[in-house]
Amino acid sequence: MDDETWWLGVGMLGQALFMMRFVIQWIQSERRRASVIPVAFWYFSLMGGVVLLVYSIHRRDPVFIAGQALGVVIYLRNLYLVRIGGMAER
Repeated sequence: MDDETWWLGVGMLGQALFMMRFVIQWIQSERRRASVIPVAFWYFSLMGGVVLLVYSIHRRDPVFIAGQALGVVIYLRNLYLVRIGGMAER
């Protein structure tokens, strides 16, 4: 596997993780018949965001880097709030 193919795989993995957060949120909301944000949403956001940040740094894309870096900070903050007793689901 060449370097470019490997990095493409990293980017696709990050995007798949990021996409899963919406799938999880959708399934939970359908089950509850209300809009909810499960804790898993934030974990998938963080995992996908970190992988996509690494990929964007490799690509040297400042727009993508800025967007993902801010997102990672937000996901970490939300997980911290959940951990200290904030609302896990709404």
